[in-house]
Amino acid sequence: MNVHIDQAKQILVANDRGGYTVPTDRLYPFQWNWDSAFVAMGFALYDTDRAYRELERLVEGQWADGMIPHIVFHQPSDTYFPGPSVWRTKHAVPTSGITQPPVFAIALRKLHEVAGRQAEARTLPLYEAALKWHRWWYRARDPEGSGLVALLHPWESGSDNSPAWDIALARVPTTTDTPVVRKDTGHVNAEMRPRDEDYKRFIHLVDAYAACGWDPAKQWKKAPFKIAEIQTTAILLKAGEDLEHLAGLFGRTEDAAEIAGFNDRTRKAILSQWRPKLSRFVSRDLISGDDVEAATQAGFIPLLSLDLDAGIADALVTEMKAWSKGLKVAFPTTKPGIAAWEPKRYWRGPAWAIINWLLIDGLKRNGHPDAAEELRKSTITAIETEGFAEYFDPVTGEGCGGLGFSWTAAAYMWLTKAASTAARVQ
Repeated sequence: MNVHIDQAKQILVANDRGGYTVPTDRLYPFQWNWDSAFVAMGFALYDTDRAYRELERLVEGQWADGMIPHIVFHQPSDTYFPGPSVWRTKHAVPTSGITQPPVFAIALRKLHEVAGRQAEARTLPLYEAALKWHRWWYRARDPEGSGLVALLHPWESGSDNSPAWDIALARVPTTTDTPVVRKDTGHVNAEMRPRDEDYKRFIHLVDAYAACGWDPAKQWKKAPFKIAEIQTTAILLKAGEDLEHLAGLFGRTEDAAEIAGFNDRTRKAILSQWRPKLSRFVSRDLISGDDVEAATQAGFIPLLSLDLDAGIADALVTEMKAWSKGLKVAFPTTKPGIAAWEPKRYWRGPAWAIINWLLIDGLKRNGHPDAAEELRKSTITAIETEGFAEYFDPVTGEGCGGLGFSWTAAAYMWLTKAASTAARVQ
């Protein structure tokens, strides 16, 4: 038995808070949206009942309009800021007021396939929740029908302080109605976390949307930050494909047609964001109208959800190899060597196991199994050497951020399973 698999399972047990998992103790003491979707895929490998519970507990936070928030505050904790009193949302279970990348339906399909037909009664309510959420994305975050969904807060991307936001975020004031009392830097070295100035802008946005009563139409009009984002849209499309598949399984023909319509529109929209000169896809700043040309991992995530022309896929892989050259751990979340690159600071350079997991699936989908295997081995080696850290310094290999991290444990289990499956097939 792989000792690291045992350790990964122990981390999920240690981070279990009663049917839902916190990302890590103290630093993130609540249930996070996309974290839980990745964690559910980890549980699905050995405990389908617990995997279902993870998603069911997350859906307890779903709003009447369909949004699944990025944080569900099941129990009080004073180790995290901003807590429920800052968000000022009006939901039966306290939640944040923004969302996160919709990995949920990707996890649900994998879970249903493992659990089998007898689990249909448990899958169906979660399928309904996922469909409501996808409808929310297209209604609330793409009201003009472009096919690309927009983020109104950097936290919605999951890549909170990415260089992708630097230009747009600089337009957001640093004034806040809420005292900014950070807790994260008490748990983790401040050099690894977003800067204070970023935090003031993050909280300014929270204040602005709380003043709108979290009404999506009002927020859309007032938003001082509005990015049609390529990573989130690509994840939405992959989740949409999986949702369409489940609709077909359950004989929901009208749902399947509706979801297919969303997916077709989004597929075309993502392709229109390909920039040959940059060898990657780009997001669009909806306030300035400009491309977001910052060199981050987001530009490669469309591999996950598109069957690309060989020329585009080859260009993406060539660019990925150039970014990874000479690094101890791939794949960096910012292009090494550019001014914005900080190899230890959160989303400004480090390698993340879950991003690698998405990229590995995308590389396999687009006919690059060797590049996928190289990235898989890099990720596995980093974890086996440094432990289940939140992320890794790509230059030194050091595990950074929070330790004993749930989604890193889930990624490890999934990536080692992928290897053993491949070995049996050969």
